[in-house]
Amino acid sequence: MLDKSVPYAGLFMRREAGTPLANAPLPDGYSFAFYSDGCAPDWARIETSVLEFSSEFAALMHFNEKFIPLADELGRRMLFVENSDGAKIATSTAWWSDIEGERRPWLHWVAVDPAYQGRGLGKAVVSRVTELMLEIEGDVDFYLGTQTWSYKAVNIYKMFGFQPTNEKALYHARHDNYRKALRILKRLERKRGRT
Repeated sequence: MLDKSVPYAGLFMRREAGTPLANAPLPDGYSFAFYSDGCAPDWARIETSVLEFSSEFAALMHFNEKFIPLADELGRRMLFVENSDGAKIATSTAWWSDIEGERRPWLHWVAVDPAYQGRGLGKAVVSRVTELMLEIEGDVDFYLGTQTWSYKAVNIYKMFGFQPTNEKALYHARHDNYRKALRILKRLERKRGRT
């Protein structure tokens, strides 16, 4: 879940081509499932539960705007974690965007329902979606967008080879966010070291 008590700064991370693939299997009792028709409300519920959206309606609107125009790709790119009852409780997507005419693969919208956090599901979904990226896009640089509110997730991303990047094309006019995010994360690291 986002920790909105921390100062906010956006941060982009890159996993360079050739980085060894770390593996984090799903714990017993959970399974992966790809997107199928009717899963949009599950995605909206999970993303809203971690405070990425103010309401499930807002999340669904975003889903419909960003994903539905490319719905044919969802069945091989959007992944869910299901519990033993078949309820979807975590998600991420192997997506892409075009930046300055260049295709960039993205690890997109990583989220674990707060009731299931701390069980290794975030690591497992990042691991599996990183594998999907390699299968679909090949061994190229991958990206993800995050923020200081997700400082715990930043450490998970680092486990899988993602490192903060200051590529100006990603930050657009807010390139100062890179330095600000690093300062905030460093301060949080020092604070956690004292506790």
